[in-house]
Amino acid sequence: TLPRSGPHGGGGARLNPPVRPHGGRGGAPSSVPMFCRSLPLSYIVIDGPAPQPPLVFLHGLLGSKGNFRAIARALVQRSGRKVLTVDARNHGESPHSPTMSYEAMSLDVQRLLRQLHIPKCVLVGHSMGGKTAMTLALQQPDLVERLVSVDISPTESVAVTDFLAYISAMRRVSIPSGIPRSTARRLAEDQLRPAIQVSAVRQFLLTNLVEAEGRYMWRVNLDAISHHMANIMGFPVFHTPYPGPTLFLAGSDSPYVSSEDYPEIERLFPEAEIQYIPGAGHWVHADKSQEFIMAICNFLLLP
Repeated sequence: TLPRSGPHGGGGARLNPPVRPHGGRGGAPSSVPMFCRSLPLSYIVIDGPAPQPPLVFLHGLLGSKGNFRAIARALVQRSGRKVLTVDARNHGESPHSPTMSYEAMSLDVQRLLRQLHIPKCVLVGHSMGGKTAMTLALQQPDLVERLVSVDISPTESVAVTDFLAYISAMRRVSIPSGIPRSTARRLAEDQLRPAIQVSAVRQFLLTNLVEAEGRYMWRVNLDAISHHMANIMGFPVFHTPYPGPTLFLAGSDSPYVSSEDYPEIERLFPEAEIQYIPGAGHWVHADKSQEFIMAICNFLLLP
């Protein structure tokens, strides 16, 4: 049975881009397509003195490696371990691709680990990044010393409509060229506000607004992401469990890890602990950063 704690029981795409992606259908395949090639991901390394395997942070949908910058610095200080934060394909400063599956995103991270000569790591993934981390751990368990899945289960996810609404609102944003960045950001926020009432979500999405040669664009590949939303919200089929220590770290106010998910968590991650952080929503690390850091540090100390 699962030990549980907590209260819960249950380059960028231009604005309005003309490009139409190809390939891929909804659903989550259990094998890697032949055309699935790994991409060189953008990352930040914060060095630490400890010899133990480094922590590798994988962000969520529409996020970037910058989401974990402050958390990464704190964990280097607290644990002594090296910490990497990584941009997923079609996000941040990583390359774009029409392919957007968890198998592909896992291959990208495996390529990065090989490139940096990291034989084993601690994977910490939030939401979409958590599913990528789980996929990698299930595919290549020898690469993963331990695993942290932040507010996501290895199951079909809820709240697809929220992200589709975010993408739809982002597509509608139109900003004139040659204006100051502060003005562009304000205009973009004004245009997002009718569809996205929560200020924190608007600020999160606006981290993707970039300027190139006087023109403003979203650096996330909205076409590929929206085209593969069924894949992103699903999870590949696996039959062999990951045997290593695993922490499912969820927000008590979020629906993404519920008691309905426990049987599948236990099947695929038999050593899992499920912990809920009181008062945290889906963005656990942003809502309760100190509690999040403490939970990770305590997990690293477990045998």
